[in-house]
Amino acid sequence: MNFNELLITVVRQDHTHAKWLNTLSCMENTGARKISACEHPSEVNLIQLKHAAEEHRHAYYLKRQILKIDAAACKGYHHNELLAPMATRHYLHTLDVQACRYLKQHFGMTKGEIPYAAYLFVTYAIEVRADRLYPVYQDILTAHASKINVKSIILEEEGHLEEMIGQLERFSADWRFHAEAVSAMENQLYEDWIGAITGEVIKRDDA
Repeated sequence: MNFNELLITVVRQDHTHAKWLNTLSCMENTGARKISACEHPSEVNLIQLKHAAEEHRHAYYLKRQILKIDAAACKGYHHNELLAPMATRHYLHTLDVQACRYLKQHFGMTKGEIPYAAYLFVTYAIEVRADRLYPVYQDILTAHASKINVKSIILEEEGHLEEMIGQLERFSADWRFHAEAVSAMENQLYEDWIGAITGEVIKRDDA
């Protein structure tokens, strides 16, 4: 089952679709909290604040979309309200840990310098992923005449990616080399995450 087939299966099953939206909401919320956690006590720029605020808004927006399917579904982010909950919870955390280890090794940064650098490279990798995931999801929603809509998230994620590239260009002349390394880490974690979700959806579909 490829990604398109997975999403088609998800969209056709209301209970699974609600959990998919909740899983995306959980990921957006986790991302927002990680961005805030990377803030320097005093040197916080406008873009970083904007990103944290918009990722929180995405988490809220996706939660609100669930109401169009089932007003009683997925009130929190409990394991039974998420698809592949363990993989979902470990995705960003593991990427953050791996990126910090990589940046420390290649840039020789102090403990205090690593969080901001990790914010730049991890956010870049996640925004690249979002720019691939959400448009495919929206196309499938449109094709199935779904009441769910993620167009506003797509527009904001595109803007985020442009902003991250601008910040990375100022951070390092060879940022692309290091961004590719972090993106490779993200890709493996993404494949594990999607694989776990696919396995769960297939089991439910066969039940």
